[in-house]
Amino acid sequence: MDWFPLINSLRIAAISTGIVLVLGVFAAYEASKLPRAVKGILDAVLTIPLVLPPTVVGFLLLLLLGPRRPLGAWFLEHFQLRLTMTWWSSIFATAVVIFPLLYRTARGAFADFDETLASSARTLGLSNTWIFWRLRLPLCRFGILAGTVLAFARALGEYGATSMVSGYTPGRTATISTTVYQLWRTNDEALAFRWVCVNLAISAAVLLAVNLLERKPRPGRGR
Repeated sequence: MDWFPLINSLRIAAISTGIVLVLGVFAAYEASKLPRAVKGILDAVLTIPLVLPPTVVGFLLLLLLGPRRPLGAWFLEHFQLRLTMTWWSSIFATAVVIFPLLYRTARGAFADFDETLASSARTLGLSNTWIFWRLRLPLCRFGILAGTVLAFARALGEYGATSMVSGYTPGRTATISTTVYQLWRTNDEALAFRWVCVNLAISAAVLLAVNLLERKPRPGRGR
């Protein structure tokens, strides 16, 4: 049994989750400070990939990153770098798909934060940077971690967008999801079922981690 699909899936999921963790937390924090009307518009824009079919996300990315499209052609001409049909091009697709999950979870955690704590810290002369890193982020960490784990699980099982952007090449771009589909197409149901079991085991472990994190005390508004 070739374990490349598992290794590739794990590295794509890990890298894309790391990217959206930084971007998602930053976007959620900045959105929490905006007026309600503006926040609603921003939420709609940033969470559109959550309701779009993954194949539509993949198609839109191909319009942007394809070798004959402006951005893709520019990278190919200046850096000899192809932005599609490589294992790391799946990172783009996966990050776009999982971003809304982490963003919404992080924004919910920031919304639950007791702002009187921040106000009290400001009266003591503490900066907003200190408040964010030493007060706000630690108190919201369980919600953010739960969103991170959930995003990782979604990244591990992503198929539609990644298959369009990266395709399926054994030993190069294959992931668990694309491997299961290709094995099913070639009537190798026994091996496909093995990969399904691997995916089920990882997903069960991830969901258990999310449940454990959700049992942690939330940043309440007061006890």
